[in-house]
Amino acid sequence: MLIAPFGLLLFLIATMPLSQGRIKHMWEKFYPWVACGLAAIVAVYYLIKVPGGLDTIGHTCHEYLSFITLIGSLFVIAGGIHIKVKGEATPLDNTILLLIGAVLANFIGTTGASMVLIRPYIRMNKIRISSFHIVFFIFIISNVGGAITPIGDPPLFLGYLRGVPFFWLFEHVIFIWLFCIGSLLAVFYAFDRRSFLRAPAAIRHDIEKPDTWRFDGGINLIFLMIVIGAVFLPEILFLREVIMVGAAIASYKLTPAVVHAENHFSFGPIKEVAWLFVGIFATMMPALGYLEEHGKEFALTKPAHYYFSTGTLSGVLDNAPTYVTFLKLAEVTAAADHPAEFAVAAATGREEAATAVLLEKFPSLIVAVSLGAVFFGAMTYIGNGPNFMVKSIADAAGVKTPTFFGYIIKYSLPILLPILGLASLLL
Repeated sequence: MLIAPFGLLLFLIATMPLSQGRIKHMWEKFYPWVACGLAAIVAVYYLIKVPGGLDTIGHTCHEYLSFITLIGSLFVIAGGIHIKVKGEATPLDNTILLLIGAVLANFIGTTGASMVLIRPYIRMNKIRISSFHIVFFIFIISNVGGAITPIGDPPLFLGYLRGVPFFWLFEHVIFIWLFCIGSLLAVFYAFDRRSFLRAPAAIRHDIEKPDTWRFDGGINLIFLMIVIGAVFLPEILFLREVIMVGAAIASYKLTPAVVHAENHFSFGPIKEVAWLFVGIFATMMPALGYLEEHGKEFALTKPAHYYFSTGTLSGVLDNAPTYVTFLKLAEVTAAADHPAEFAVAAATGREEAATAVLLEKFPSLIVAVSLGAVFFGAMTYIGNGPNFMVKSIADAAGVKTPTFFGYIIKYSLPILLPILGLASLLL
């Protein structure tokens, strides 16, 4: 029953935007109260009934603070970077931009790449922008692209902190990454080419004219690097978060007002994400607790088991704690075959020791958990923080985006899932 608030919150996030009139207006006005109210129900229960509940709540609050500080600071800083595009994008232009974004995500994170590129991407497609343009942007830049470095996505950074070497993932997943990115880009190009050919001849002629580009807000590149650098600082007195917030404030103050105006920048999208994820982080505590307690009963033994199990939950839960939970389960699987090595690792009391054994004996399990957490975050709007932010920015720009269920039924299940399924054969 304690999982009910989490299910109710997901149901409301999925259905309320579809409502009309007074009901929709009430949701838009009161959703912060709904999210916080459901979070409070779970938090009170944990405080009163669950042993160690206060520690669990404290840990969840810390994770939420780190999460929202990172994506919030990147949102503000990226809002001060204006890439001015004069002209319209051809299918090839769009495909190249998505590829660049996928690579960039591994240097400034999926959130950073999404926030820097979503606005120029919308502008360069303003004549014929459609739902699929936003969906593939989320698939490629906001999720799948950031799978080859610890900077790319939060769960991979947690793996780095637990002893996975910085370039280890690149060496072990690059071919799977290339397959998934290449497949998604090929499907996108087919969609976009069909859309382009259906446009009137006069519009196609205008689209094919040469483009001009201009970059404003260059000072924010410095602040962007400060935030990325802060990711690697030790967790001492919230030093990491303080530096990120400081960089965001400096960016907002020093960015010329005209740049914010040209970007139509507002705090609306990040406020929506912040309030909703208060509820998501709190109400998902029972779901993660159940998984950690009963995970052994799932009899996960093969890389594909971990890939799909991690992925399934990453689509509806935050992928960072999901990653950590399944990494622990992978250690249990490996320990059954190598008890002595893991006993020695456990004696040290250090996460890095157990990870080192796992890297040596069962590297495929780490690959499966890592890719499952990152790739399947694209399955829903709530699977990864940037997803909802991209949708909010697109909605604010007047772009028609799929509903929660429309996103899943029209795109995730028929397009993304088969590609990710084929990728499992490469594990």
